[in-house]
Amino acid sequence: MIKGLFETHIYVEDLARSIDFYSNTLGLTQCHYEEERKIAFFWIGKPKEAMLGIWEKPKNEIDIRHFAFRCDVDDVLNKSVQFLESKNLQSYNFLKNGNREPMVFAWMPALAIYFNDPDGHALEFIAILAGEARPELGVISYEDWLSI
Repeated sequence: MIKGLFETHIYVEDLARSIDFYSNTLGLTQCHYEEERKIAFFWIGKPKEAMLGIWEKPKNEIDIRHFAFRCDVDDVLNKSVQFLESKNLQSYNFLKNGNREPMVFAWMPALAIYFNDPDGHALEFIAILAGEARPELGVISYEDWLSI
């Protein structure tokens, strides 16, 4: 019955700031806004396929969440870090090697890079890689993935 994730919601401290971030920084299309409820909705990718809702709440009611945007491998590998830098966003990974390049979750396998929104929610660009999963490898660099 379940075919995918259609919608997720997060709480934000400043709705106007977050609308600007998701619209102008990330380029999502705003599809609905309700001033009285302090909520905005955005299409993720093609309209009517996936949606993000953001609700304004007091800072003490905001719990930090994580979600990922599905991308093409080439975009994550060759465009994501430069895109984030051009938007004054800092990319990060879990490699603990000092670089900010995409990493591979070998258990999927998938190529990913993280960044934060203005409220500190952990956002991710992710792309599924071709090939078999190798969970025993953990999280590795893309170069290491290519060499196995």
